Amino acid sequence: MSSLAADLEFRGLIHQVTDPLLLETLDTASLTAYIGFDPTADSLHVGSLLQLCNLRRLQIAGHRPIALAGGGTGLIGDPGGKSEERPLLSKPDMEANLDGIRTQLERFLDFGKDAGPSRALMLDNGDWLGGLGLIDFLRDVGKHFTVNQMVSKESVRARLDRPDQGISYTEFSYMLLQAYDFFQLFDAHDCRLQLGGSDQWGNIIMGIELVRKMRRTEVFGLTSPLLVQADGTKFGKTESGTVWLDARRTSPYQLYQFFLRTEDAMVGTVLRFLTFLDHDTIRLLDAETQAHPDRREGQRALAHEVCTLVHGESEARRAAAAAKALYSEEITGLDESTLLEVCADAPTTVLARTALDTTSLVDALVTSGLAKSKNQARTTISQGGVYVNNRRLHDSDAGLRPDDLLFGRYLILRRGRRDYHLLRFE
Repeated sequence: MSSLAADLEFRGLIHQVTDPLLLETLDTASLTAYIGFDPTADSLHVGSLLQLCNLRRLQIAGHRPIALAGGGTGLIGDPGGKSEERPLLSKPDMEANLDGIRTQLERFLDFGKDAGPSRALMLDNGDWLGGLGLIDFLRDVGKHFTVNQMVSKESVRARLDRPDQGISYTEFSYMLLQAYDFFQLFDAHDCRLQLGGSDQWGNIIMGIELVRKMRRTEVFGLTSPLLVQADGTKFGKTESGTVWLDARRTSPYQLYQFFLRTEDAMVGTVLRFLTFLDHDTIRLLDAETQAHPDRREGQRALAHEVCTLVHGESEARRAAAAAKALYSEEITGLDESTLLEVCADAPTTVLARTALDTTSLVDALVTSGLAKSKNQARTTISQGGVYVNNRRLHDSDAGLRPDDLLFGRYLILRRGRRDYHLLRFE
């Protein structure tokens, strides 16, 4: 089994370290390390997965992870990566968000007593920032940093370069509050490592500097590359919106499908970042993707592993079965909610229930737009290219039957491999 440092290097998870000694320390000592999570919603999203996995890797290796929820800084808002100031959350909204996030963290980290010294902690920086006096903060923390330093940070400079937006003093102060988090965690829990994405490098450096100046002690920082799509856009965003870790927002099937659609050029990277598969298995999947990209073995492994991490093995198997059913007669065995999820991207036509007796298969193909004319519909049927509920039909004179309806109202038409249409009879 490889060391933690070697594993992080193999997976490409080391972007910047404040001291090369850290990599040796990860393999020879037990550290307490933390990552901050921004509770701007009652669920984390796919963009948070990389850091969740990093905390889990640390705990598996015997280190103690702290998941720090920004109940205090979340009321302010990190300017990093934002072109304009975020709307401020109310305290009740923030509390509701924190409750939702706690449940998700428990799927990745062991908070139980049996974990011993590596038992994970979930803390809320609102517990110490909420009671912090302004005068004390300016005197004890603010004096250690110059405005020149703060303005030089990329997250601030990017906003200052846009005079139409600028940056408020509220967001400008964010980096000092995050620096104070590291100081507080060092004092209370001997926390000596902060991790984050590469966009957090400036904030991490500020925290390390504050601990050094106030406690005369060296602590560490490590960043990982940002996980982005092959075209450079933010990972976890789709045309329909954010991909969430909460099943109520993004179902296990939708999460599975999101990773199943990973581009060939990205699948090796995402397998390394977001799964715990061993190195040899990942290399084999790399080779399989290169030799037989049409089989999508890497994508299937990725989708299964991530869905299992987020929702559990049974939900991952259910999502895989639903994905397989999309191309087989097993689609008739899905429950109604899963059937509708599987067909969520298919165009839908609503017909009167009385139309079932008078609509032929040819008519249905034309009505749905799967065929441009009745002649084209008949030709496609005779060539074996038409399916009803994934059952191939060859009779161009066939009609639609009540027995074909799923749950008494749905009928799935398919032309060729991927052209689906959902008929709904009301």
